[in-house]
Amino acid sequence: MTARYRPPWYSRVARFTLRPPFRWLMRAAFRITITGLEHVPKTKPYVVIYNHVSILDPPLVLGFWPEPLETVAAIEVFHRRGQNWVVWLYGALPIYRGQPNRSQLNRMVDVLRSGYPLAIAPEGTRSHRPGMRQAWTGLAYVLDQLDTPVPIVPAGVIGTTDEALALALRGRRPPLTMRVGPAFTLPPLRAWPGPRKRARRLNTDLMMYRLAALLPAEYRGAYAAPPPPELKPYLEDVLP
Repeated sequence: MTARYRPPWYSRVARFTLRPPFRWLMRAAFRITITGLEHVPKTKPYVVIYNHVSILDPPLVLGFWPEPLETVAAIEVFHRRGQNWVVWLYGALPIYRGQPNRSQLNRMVDVLRSGYPLAIAPEGTRSHRPGMRQAWTGLAYVLDQLDTPVPIVPAGVIGTTDEALALALRGRRPPLTMRVGPAFTLPPLRAWPGPRKRARRLNTDLMMYRLAALLPAEYRGAYAAPPPPELKPYLEDVLP
């Protein structure tokens, strides 16, 4: 299949040259622990989902993943002084927070159809404190557009609070942790009874409950409550 998407040349160069020194700087500022990288799929494409507490989450996931990941960023980040050149240089795809349109979602479909791994925070925005928000359903739509199921890899991020960044700036080296869980796939939307909107919500919640299983209780937020009965058969390996 002819690739529909390819990251720009300057992003490929930047990722190759800047990720190693960036990891060194991050380890100098924080005590970083990463577990579960054996769960990263050997073949592509796949999707990495992570919880989003602060601006530290994307750098931790994208910087320390074994290979470069494509990603999205809220459109307003492209207009923030300091952050705008970072997301541009990395090659992030712009998306409107909370209201992605069909063309933006189809761009994500193209990334995966072209064989690239994609990282996304389904909550769509920072929580600023531990406790996940209810995720948007756009990723469930994207995955349902693909011809074959794509593995989803959950990455639970712990410690990336605004306070941690302040401590790092004072030289305190707070701990940051990324826990990578086993990959899984979603059932097709037609497997769920009812309208497709409800099916997308169920698949989204299925992703988020598997992500929440990697996090301490105080980080689970909207996904601390027991899952809907329909999801329990798909969560038997992670539910207590």
